[in-house]
Amino acid sequence: MSALRQYLRHWMRPRRTSAIAEACLIGLVAAWSAVLLKTGSGWLGAMRVYHSNLLPAWILLPSVGLAFGYLSGLLVERLAPEASGSGIPHVKAVLANAATDISWRTAGVKLLASTLAIGSGLPIGRQGPTVHIGAALAAQFSRWVPTSPDHRRQMIAAGAGAGLAAAFNAPITGVLFVVEELLHDLSSLTLGTAILASFIGAVVSRILGGRSLDLSLVLTAHSTSFSLIELPFFLLLGILAGLLGSLFHRGIIASLKFYRQLHVSLSLRIALAGSISGMAIALLPPTFRDNSGLREFLITGDASLELAAIAFVAQFILTLVAFGSGAPGGLFAPSLIIGSALGYMVGLTEFHILGIGSPATYALAGMGAFFSVVSKVPITAIAIVFEMTTDFNLVLPLMIGSVTAYLIAERLAPGSLYNKILQLKGINLESAVTPKGILAELTAEDVMQRRVETLGAQMTLDEAVQAFSRSHHRGFPVVDNSKLVGIITQTDLAKIRDRPLPGDTPISEVMTPQPVTVSPHATLAHVLYLLDRYQLSRLPVVENRRMVGIITRADIIRVEADKLSGETEQTGPQPEPSYIVYQTRSPSTGRGRILVPIANPQTAESLLQMAAAIARDRDYELECIQVILVSRRSSPAETSVRTGKSRKLLRQAEVIAKKQKIPVHTQIRVAHDTAQAILETIKEQHIDILLMGWKGNTITPGRIFGNVVDTLIRQAPCDVVLVKLPEDRQEARGEKQEAFSQLPSPTPSFNRWLVPMAGGPNAKAAIKLLPPLASLGEEPEIQLCQVFESREAKPDVSVLQQAIRYLVKYRQLSGKVTAVPVVSSSVADGLINLVKTEDFDVVVLGASREGMLQNAIKGNIPAQIANRVDSTVILVRGEIDGK
Repeated sequence: MSALRQYLRHWMRPRRTSAIAEACLIGLVAAWSAVLLKTGSGWLGAMRVYHSNLLPAWILLPSVGLAFGYLSGLLVERLAPEASGSGIPHVKAVLANAATDISWRTAGVKLLASTLAIGSGLPIGRQGPTVHIGAALAAQFSRWVPTSPDHRRQMIAAGAGAGLAAAFNAPITGVLFVVEELLHDLSSLTLGTAILASFIGAVVSRILGGRSLDLSLVLTAHSTSFSLIELPFFLLLGILAGLLGSLFHRGIIASLKFYRQLHVSLSLRIALAGSISGMAIALLPPTFRDNSGLREFLITGDASLELAAIAFVAQFILTLVAFGSGAPGGLFAPSLIIGSALGYMVGLTEFHILGIGSPATYALAGMGAFFSVVSKVPITAIAIVFEMTTDFNLVLPLMIGSVTAYLIAERLAPGSLYNKILQLKGINLESAVTPKGILAELTAEDVMQRRVETLGAQMTLDEAVQAFSRSHHRGFPVVDNSKLVGIITQTDLAKIRDRPLPGDTPISEVMTPQPVTVSPHATLAHVLYLLDRYQLSRLPVVENRRMVGIITRADIIRVEADKLSGETEQTGPQPEPSYIVYQTRSPSTGRGRILVPIANPQTAESLLQMAAAIARDRDYELECIQVILVSRRSSPAETSVRTGKSRKLLRQAEVIAKKQKIPVHTQIRVAHDTAQAILETIKEQHIDILLMGWKGNTITPGRIFGNVVDTLIRQAPCDVVLVKLPEDRQEARGEKQEAFSQLPSPTPSFNRWLVPMAGGPNAKAAIKLLPPLASLGEEPEIQLCQVFESREAKPDVSVLQQAIRYLVKYRQLSGKVTAVPVVSSSVADGLINLVKTEDFDVVVLGASREGMLQNAIKGNIPAQIANRVDSTVILVRGEIDGK
């Protein structure tokens, strides 16, 4: 059984050759879905057109649009909300690693809902849905047969290309759309899978759709022509397509915003659009009741100028009405019809002026020009019309019109329409791609540890046991002549207890052969996939079977963090992420969290009382942490520690929180660095306020408050409250007081408060914390002050007045609140003299992280005050912008 599992794991590893089979399967199912959508919507549309000739069209068409539109929207709304709209923006979001997903449910709902919506007469296309369906089915296959993230993205893109190729019977178009719009990637794997899937999708679609493999269409059975004298008119066509296409581009966004403002359900929006479209089509000539027929009618050159103008205006407006509602349909077909109508009008005008040319040529060139503006893919636009006609006479007109229109549209309405649709939904593709870019540019070779402890294949079990006992590692690579042949773990050694083996048995008989490995050039995205796929903590890095290093999750996290923060590589052992060895959780009922790192038993109670007061006032929860440091030569996750003393500290927090009826969570982390462990906790637990103690009088060279505190002030994204308690509270009373929880500790007084004000945002943050903190005193007296360097006739005390108004009027603070100006040439000296003269219990300072960390000429003001007064000093640094 174990051998079978090893074989399956080895067989299911991502391989380049497996992409061929996947691409073939994806192309096949994409073609089936395209045929089903085409057949279903065509049958419903034919029934609608047929009965509209028998019954009053002004009743039947709006009724069908209303009923089928409502049913289509209901399916999407109830079963798969992500199936609304074109689907191409959703596919782009998935490929950009945004927080969205697609699956077989999305594909099924999209197929049914699009069939109903298109069959109801809504002027939307089936090509966008087939792209979405093909991508969704490919995404589902990638879950059933797991592959790497990059491979999965390529398969999803190949599914999208196959869907488009099957819808248009145009395989080259499918490939170009993948490269130009979806992935912007010309790698061999991307091109290979896209070409294969698109080819199979187009061929199978043509066979199942009743066409032969001959790519010629009947659309251009008449002759097309082009002469140099017509060049200005094709330029005019490109200019008009650029202008009107930009207007259409903006109209789509405006329509989406308008429907959002209606605040009605998706089903009602689509039903409304269906009824409006049906009513409008009923008033138009019968030709307009069949969208695909209308396009062919324009291309064959049988329409008049008036009819082409009506077709352009009607299709332009009704597409905005239909697409903005969120109906499951695309813009490809409508843009082709609008473009053909525009081109046909220019062609007829040119024919009446010069007496030469073919309006059908202009209609086909207009299709490509308008399509290139709407989708911003000029190369795909040229290819799609050429593949539909296989007429080389159209290549130059298509290029002139499409490129001209695209350049003008980029000036008037820059950017992709699909990206703007995603932005309306709160998805920014640029920010979504950023993390992927970091993982893609770093490789295993950049991150791996090059010095690796290994065991020889001929080593005995007794020797292996001794190696494990001397090391903190849980596993060792096994090499033979510098070639990796296996890996042995503690689990492998534990298994032999069931079948005892002699101590001189070679470890090659119990090791795991053919372990999962990675090459030095593999991206970190691929490494992370392998670690997650096989639930591993580390991967051997192998080049030509030779062991060149090993990479762990901790290595990736560390290097990625350094890359994001812009820090340079440090020498020496790097810290691994902290490891939680003890944790208690309470119901998460608060609106935020306060983190309290507990280290000193003498100050723990006072810090917890302050944190509890703030938590009670703001309806927050408490998160208490104890950090146990270990050597950087040891892994935090693999080091045995004693947690008895730490648990006593945390139990004190639980008692205080229980009395105050505040939810409290506790944890003990083993770490290389205290600041790192606290920052990890802030991120994981979404901390709003960090409240920590400071012993004062740091002697760390180049630091203001010390390594840990300075790091947290600089990097913690939340509010930071730094508390320095009176010295008599912090003095160690001997190692005999380890059972401090049973002995009463002197409680600092919180009655007389001094709060210097300067009007900055951090001073305001300090004032907001003052009411809950002042509640710790029995009869609090608060004095606000502002330091002025010289005696002014009328000092500006507006900042003090605003603070008093907030404390007394809005917070209804009990106790005496006064404000006085202080004249001093030095802010620090003036405040220190005031504290000592009037014997204040607590000083509250609001300061930015720069003000707390930068040394001015006369020294750091917050640090000076905290060091030179015997009172409690509370330093408040507000939340960092950009959290």
